[in-house]
Formats: sequence, C-alpha cells, structure tokens
Amino acid sequence: MSRQKKRKTYNTYTYEDGNTVRRLEAVPGYQEERKIRKEERREADQKRRRRRAARRNRERALKMSAGYVAFLSICVTAVAFISIMYVKLQSDVYFHQQKTEQLEREISDLKMENDSAYKRITTSADLKAVKKQAKKFGMKYPSEKQIIYYTIDNSDYMTQYTN
Repeated sequence: MSRQKKRKTYNTYTYEDGNTVRRLEAVPGYQEERKIRKEERREADQKRRRRRAARRNRERALKMSAGYVAFLSICVTAVAFISIMYVKLQSDVYFHQQKTEQLEREISDLKMENDSAYKRITTSADLKAVKKQAKKFGMKYPSEKQIIYYTIDNSDYMTQYTN
C-alpha cells in the first residue's frame, strides 16, 4: 500500500456571505439591549397614558353637575328613609310578638281559672239537694200537655215565639 492511499483527505467546506461583518453580530447582546430599550419605552408610554387617564378622571370627578348632585342626594335620602322604615317595622313586629305572647299567657291563665272554677262549682253543687229543694218549692216535672214538639221543614233555622 502506498503512502498516498493511507493518507486521508479532509475536505472542509466554508461559506462566505460577502466580505463584511454584519452589524448585528458586531456587538454581542445588541439584540437583547434593543428589546429591553423597546420594553422600557413601551412601559414609560403606558405609565404616561395611565397618568393622563387618571388626571382626566379626577377632573371629571370634580366637575359634578347640579343635576347629578341632586340625583345622588335624592338617592341617599330615599335609602335612608327606607332603612328607617325597615327598622321601625322590625321594632313593631317585635312589639306585637311580645304583646301576643303576653295575651296568650293571659288566655292560658284565664282558661285554667275557668276550668278550676267549673270543677269547683260542679263538685260543690249537689244535684240531689237541688232536686229536694225544688220539690220543696212546689216544682215538678212537666206533663205531656206542656211539651210541644216541633217539626222543622228543610230550612236552616226556626223562630220560636213565647205566649
């Protein structure tokens, strides 16, 4: 084998794009700096716009018309009136609940008194003694002639007259 064959040849391919260096590649990080400056300018513009908008809003807020002030005062008055009426109604409801509970307690007490009085009367009255006393005064059971039977036609009520 010859020496020439053993020798490997390496071919290098190069590409040239003109004979000058491009500007972007001249300073490292130029593109990044440019982006940062652009963002800073955009942020500064946004801040200026926000400040102008805030100043305009403040000026607009200071220039309230008489009609708008009247409308707001009417609204505040209406809300205050409605709130006062609501509180008054709530207190009235509470008062009526208290009054109802008091009256219910009174009714309960009166029913208990009535029941106890009824039991006292029924236990104290001796029907045999009453019957005996009635006979003593000449009272007697009614006879057949004194009893009158009524027949009611299909009416709702009956009128009774005494002679």
